Amino acid sequence: MATGVPLLRVSGVCKYFGGLTALNRVDFEVLPGEVVALLGDNGAGKSTLIKCISGVYRPEEGTVFFQGQPITGRSPSAIREQGIETIYQDLALAENLDVSANVFLGKERKKKLLGFIPVTDDAWMRHEAEKVLDRLDIHIPSLRQKLVNLSGGQRQAVAIARAIYWNARLVIMDEPTAALGVPEQRKVLSLIQSLSAQQIPVILISHTMQDVMEVATRIVVMRRGRVVANLPRSAATVDSIVKHIVGAGDMTD
Repeated sequence: MATGVPLLRVSGVCKYFGGLTALNRVDFEVLPGEVVALLGDNGAGKSTLIKCISGVYRPEEGTVFFQGQPITGRSPSAIREQGIETIYQDLALAENLDVSANVFLGKERKKKLLGFIPVTDDAWMRHEAEKVLDRLDIHIPSLRQKLVNLSGGQRQAVAIARAIYWNARLVIMDEPTAALGVPEQRKVLSLIQSLSAQQIPVILISHTMQDVMEVATRIVVMRRGRVVANLPRSAATVDSIVKHIVGAGDMTD
């Protein structure tokens, strides 16, 4: 079980949209190596919380700390540079490019042809991409394949590999097994466990309770913009989680 100083700490965060309170004094933390499942019905505040952590939104109140330093209000690119990677359902990959090009998307390595013509160093990028894929035990037959020809699970794997190559210290995953077949779901869950084993924590947003019960070390439930349950996996059952989601077992009312 993960122990120690929180890598991420959210303290008293509030977010408003006009007259709507999307987040109401939310406290939330993640320790190194944890897999924290963030659950709740639609509109519970999960996505808003993640966007406050990743820099998409700036909270009106409260502070987000990462590695002990406040990061509230920084831009999404600055927060990515800090080591927080968010993998959304659309993955933000370029389907017309190959695997290695996607790992280095926007950060391509160049070399000089004939000593003065800058060109993309495809061989070096493939070699580096292969190393990070091997580290995560990801097997893709050819890194020259365009992503459009890969399966959903393989695309998820490429998105995770890209995050890890660029030194992600915390990975946020939004419904990573949605629309995947069972074998591919198993692979993605295995990748989450691999990240955890390397002390890279994961925040997992999922509506698939089977996935949550399999990989989560802790379960946080949100309802109406508040955290209503914070349970170690050993203390959680599907029934108790559902009760918190629908409001039958909240910590507060």
